[in-house]
Amino acid sequence: MAAGGYKTRQKEAILEYFTVHEGEHITAAGVVDYLRAQGQSIAPSTVYRCLERLENEGVLRKYVIDESSAACWQYIREHESCEHHFHLKCTRCGRLIHADCEFLSELDHHIAAHHGFRVDSLKTVLYGLCADCAAAEEEA
Repeated sequence: MAAGGYKTRQKEAILEYFTVHEGEHITAAGVVDYLRAQGQSIAPSTVYRCLERLENEGVLRKYVIDESSAACWQYIREHESCEHHFHLKCTRCGRLIHADCEFLSELDHHIAAHHGFRVDSLKTVLYGLCADCAAAEEEA
């Protein structure tokens, strides 16, 4: 999906960063750090404005998991949906993982069929440790 609206050098650099890191959930601070490491002088407020524009244009999806975590964004392809799976959040590194899992899908259907309750999977998050952090914890 091409980014609409007006184009700026910063907006193009941000979009390029997200397309290269497709599938990852990236904070505004992460974008600022990356751009500054690339030698670009950019204010955090500029990054937030660009992220909001890209979100409004349907290029990025914003995630706000809880009040203690920074919002993050993810690049989305045209017609891509994030509405039918749960999310896993690592309490150690903050990584957000899409859980496209048949078992969780069955759980979702069970809850609807047997309990008359529709789960909002965009806001459903299971907390724990990702594989990397669990392995590091076991080593310690």
